[in-house]
Amino acid sequence: MADKLTAVKGMNDIAPPQSANWEWLEDKLRTLMQRYCYRNLRTPIVEPTALFVRGLGEVTDIVEKEMYSFEDRLNGEQLTLRPENTAGVVRAALEHSLLYDGPKRLYYMGPMFRHERPQRGRYRQFHQFGAEALGFAGPDVDAELIVMASDLWAELGLQGIELEINSLGQPAERLAHRQALIAYLEAHAEQLDEDAKRRLHSNPLRILDTKNPAMQDLVNEAPRLMDHLGAESLAHFERLKALLDAHGIGYRINPRLVRGMDYYNLTVFEFVTTQLGSQGTVCAGGRYDGLFEQIGGKASPAVGWALGMERILELLKEQGLLPEAPAPDAYAVVPDVAAVPQVMPVLRGLRQRGVQVLMHAAGAEGMGSMKSQFKKADGSGARFALIFGEQELAQGAVAVKPLRGDRGGSEQAICPLADLEAIAARLLSR
Repeated sequence: MADKLTAVKGMNDIAPPQSANWEWLEDKLRTLMQRYCYRNLRTPIVEPTALFVRGLGEVTDIVEKEMYSFEDRLNGEQLTLRPENTAGVVRAALEHSLLYDGPKRLYYMGPMFRHERPQRGRYRQFHQFGAEALGFAGPDVDAELIVMASDLWAELGLQGIELEINSLGQPAERLAHRQALIAYLEAHAEQLDEDAKRRLHSNPLRILDTKNPAMQDLVNEAPRLMDHLGAESLAHFERLKALLDAHGIGYRINPRLVRGMDYYNLTVFEFVTTQLGSQGTVCAGGRYDGLFEQIGGKASPAVGWALGMERILELLKEQGLLPEAPAPDAYAVVPDVAAVPQVMPVLRGLRQRGVQVLMHAAGAEGMGSMKSQFKKADGSGARFALIFGEQELAQGAVAVKPLRGDRGGSEQAICPLADLEAIAARLLSR
């Protein structure tokens, strides 16, 4: 016997009934995007490696350690499974001139890939839903995206999600802060861990995001980027705060919030929770006005966010907010296999009228007993059983039997097959 094959570690199958939760959440997200007039964009899973090296930053953790990159055997092209999708969205916008007639509001969803140690809320194949507003420069769209995410939490009923915001200013301001930060860290070199020493001159801002408890006091006393912001950057941030205040959205200013990609400027934000352990960020984003130029296009302002689908679903589960497993409206009980050719067109007609019908399927020994069929009908969660017995079919009818207490107990009705509209209305009644 051949060895049993299993999924790649950290890349998980999503099977029923869990997949129904994904579909439910995806529907909620699509509806939210429609309300805000964001339109769907679908990009490839595989992109040129250079897109992420140039877009995310050569010395970021993602590029240095986490990307699944390979060489195309046919033409030698360097390719990468996308670790995030903002760079891909910008690449697509440039390639197809999406902004030629004005700014665009877009959204995407799909799998991303990072070679990390699998743990709760962090997988090697994970799924993101993202919203990107391209061509908008003002803080009003920054606020719109934050408000949109807040509306989602309210729609889902999620509690305990807090908003943290910061401003990273503009490149010249970050450069001044970078120089001050390097000087400060060099003066305290003996307190730096190996990762911080490695980053000191290549990406010192990321040292502020360290999770090493021994370095927290050092980081807390480090020069703050906010102290290096100019008047325009500060005005952008103040306007954002005023807009959030106008919406009644609470927030905490976190001066150490820097995000993991180099393309951010001005506004950055995270929605965080304490209910998922170390993987507490459920949605994050910010402004990335320089990314279009970084990957070879004309400068254009942009802002967006992405949320982790697995983390949102885990939080919904933690708070008992996931919907009940889907169940059919009706289960078709067919005592005699000879009746199947007559029954199946009826079921098709009901399905065409919006009824979810599950038909009992014949096994090697026929349809099985009525008792076993009713047991399966009850186990399916269906609200009704459709009984296509010999007597009912002889009358050109079907027996409709409620299976749940809220449907009138065990009382059943005989319904003529000639009136599928009436049968469908009964089965769809709530």
